[in-house]
Amino acid sequence: MEEGHNEPVLARLHHLMALREQVETLGQTGPWVPAADWRDADTHLELLLDVPGVDPESLALHEDGQQVTVSGERPGPAQLLRAERPSGPFSRTFTFPEAVCPNSGQAHLGGGVLTVRFEKKCPTIDVESEEAAP
Repeated sequence: MEEGHNEPVLARLHHLMALREQVETLGQTGPWVPAADWRDADTHLELLLDVPGVDPESLALHEDGQQVTVSGERPGPAQLLRAERPSGPFSRTFTFPEAVCPNSGQAHLGGGVLTVRFEKKCPTIDVESEEAAP
């Protein structure tokens, strides 16, 4: 048999192998991205993040200018027969919807929801002087 005759068979075989890999990955989840909301609470902004099952010790917040990064990890069960709930590490970076006071974040974890409150930045007031300029 000539070598050129094998090419169509090999191409079909590669296609079938690729299809098999796609079928095997059906139902697997991608990286975990917890849902989040921003809420305006009068003098504060609140970031609410759904993190049920996350180890509180793994949660970390980092404020950098006009952004805050929240990271953590939800451990997965040791033995799974089928996985639909995502697990593993996550990291999300959010831009503040309006200016906040630097380093004013206060976090609370309850009911699987991480709530981080930031004090809104108060506008500065210019002070005019009545002294006459020489």
